[in-house]
Parts: sequence; structure tokens; C-alpha cells
Amino acid sequence: MSLPQLLREISACRICEANLPQGPRPILRASRSARLLIISQAPGSKVHQTGIPWNDASGDHLRDWMNLDRSNFYDETRIAIVPIAFCYPGAEANGGDKPPRPECAPLWHQRVLNQLPNLQLTLLVGQYSQMRYLGSSRKKSMTETVKAFTEYGPKFFPLPHPSWRSKIWMRKQPWFEQTVVPQLQKAVRGVIADGAGDS
Repeated sequence: MSLPQLLREISACRICEANLPQGPRPILRASRSARLLIISQAPGSKVHQTGIPWNDASGDHLRDWMNLDRSNFYDETRIAIVPIAFCYPGAEANGGDKPPRPECAPLWHQRVLNQLPNLQLTLLVGQYSQMRYLGSSRKKSMTETVKAFTEYGPKFFPLPHPSWRSKIWMRKQPWFEQTVVPQLQKAVRGVIADGAGDS
């Protein structure tokens, strides 16, 4: 199966439909030429409405961390976006989003990754992606995992999720902006530059 065929199959997925209050709308982007992969948790409500990944305030924060404008961020020939779950899971009573549905990643992720032979760097944004892809090499907390980001390179780069809560977290963790963000930007710039001449 080709990648376009696989993406069409994913877009038709209804396995979690009964548990999705706003219905299924799988949202991801991928191209065989992509060199950078972003794995986060699940689309939020605004992303569900537009069908564009990271098309919200969290996306603005992530792009700031990566030092990318929207045109480069959404260049799917270089950047793939594959969340742990592809559909908006709905809201918790406290206003936050529910966790990503557990059915999605086991069903689809490896099949998508098999179609991305040129990946050089994967950003693991938030605890759900880190749980799945770092496994027992994770630290006791997400904060400790992010602080130890050099241990997971060059393949993986763990990050906090850039939600509104991250502003509170960053005030308590000044090392993130001082140390991690510059290294993230350097890593992203290297991967993007490497792929700039690809067709």
C-alpha cells in the first residue's frame, strides 16, 4: 500500500466513533520525503474544526520553540505530523482535553512510520508520545525527561506540550528556554536545511 492509499484509509477510520463526542476527523500529515516528525497527543477542538494540525495557540508556541514560520512548519515534504491519536477525544469536566484514544497508535503508527524512510529527527511532544516511544528509558517525570533530552538524540527530542499550562511550567523551569529551546532550534534547522534541496 502506498502512503496516499494509507492516508485515505486512515481518513476513513471509524474505530473510535462511539467514543468521540464530536465525531471522527483523523488529522495528520505525512510525505515520504519528510525528515522531521512531530508526535504529540491528539488534536484539540480548534484543530478538529479546521482540520489543520497545530492550528491553535499551542501550535503558535511550538512554532516559536522551533523558530519556524507557518509556511515552513506546514511544508509536509519536510515535516510530518502524526499525533498519538488522530481525532479530537473531547473535553474533560475541568476544561482540558481527554487523553488520546488508546486504539489509534497501535493500529496505525507503525504503518505510517514504515512509509517515512527519510526521518532524521522525531519531536516527542508531551507525555503520551514519550510514554509510547521512550518506554523504560523515560525518567520519573516529564520534566526530568525533557531535561535529559540529550540522552535521546539524535533520533528523539522530548518536549513538554506547549499548551497554556506550559507557560506556568516554563516559569518554574527557566533552563528550558535557556538550554533546551536553542538546542531544539539548532536540531530542527539542521534537519530542515539538510532536506532543503530534496525534490
